[in-house]
Amino acid sequence: MSIIDNRKAFHDYFIEERHEAGLVLEGWEVKAIRAGRANIKEAYVIIRNGELWLLGSHISPLAEASKHVNPDPVRTRKLLLKLADIHKLIGKVERAGYTLVPLNFHFNKGFIKLEIGLAKGKKQYDKRATEKEREWKRDHQRIMKAGLKERG
Repeated sequence: MSIIDNRKAFHDYFIEERHEAGLVLEGWEVKAIRAGRANIKEAYVIIRNGELWLLGSHISPLAEASKHVNPDPVRTRKLLLKLADIHKLIGKVERAGYTLVPLNFHFNKGFIKLEIGLAKGKKQYDKRATEKEREWKRDHQRIMKAGLKERG
């Protein structure tokens, strides 16, 4: 079940592979994500010292969060993945020119997970072609639906 989606990632990138990663979160962050107060539109994943880190994600603290905790909405968060998967991703990012983008926050067995995608950037003409194809599919569905109404 998805909590927060990053639709912009699908507009800007071709997603080649998907991986599910755990996150190191604080208590107030978990509550805020469950309430849907997170944004990963401008976020990205970097590799530092053989570890994956989520940068640029914004998690707004709830108003009823405890006052003794000083929440930082845009702090860098560590991603948890198996070492073999990390090495595989590092190899593809460094050699093949891929990038890692966050796709969505979702629940898995009660835990909040982040789905990251191994992506290659789209050029402007790719974005236009994708938009044109989406519009054609929408028009095609509309035509088919109108044809079915006339028959029935």
